[in-house]
Amino acid sequence: MSDDIPETIATYLRLRGLKPSKRAQWKKRRRRGGDDDENQPFTAGRDPGSLGDALDKLTTSNGWAPQLAREDLVRQWEDVAGADTAQHSSPVSLEGGMLTIQCDSTAWAKNLSYMRSHILTQIVTRYPAAGVESVRFVGPDVPTWKWGRRSIPGRGPRDTYG
Repeated sequence: MSDDIPETIATYLRLRGLKPSKRAQWKKRRRRGGDDDENQPFTAGRDPGSLGDALDKLTTSNGWAPQLAREDLVRQWEDVAGADTAQHSSPVSLEGGMLTIQCDSTAWAKNLSYMRSHILTQIVTRYPAAGVESVRFVGPDVPTWKWGRRSIPGRGPRDTYG
């Protein structure tokens, strides 16, 4: 009876895969050569990864993620701000966490300044690696009257140029 218990336990362990069978032990002894696990199929670490994972690892290791996020922000400005808004505005610079958006007119710049929190939330949610902390809206480029021999100090002309 005591001989049956160890055999039963050994059979149970063998069926559960916790103990190799006598035949497996015999095959292992018979096998020639060393363990060449790195060339064996179906071993751990042999499954191919996705291309996206490989590119993410490459960009992170080289420190390209913030620059690529800034590039995506500029390229995808229409998705962030909306189609109508993107027709009248475009990002021009990002320095020190301040994103500067140039608008077609001062009216668009003022209206977008009212939407500042919504636009900033969209940017931070979609592109956290870009490092945008605040947004500034400016009107169109206007000629300067502050140069030359005959310039005088003062506020200059009062037209909004747009």
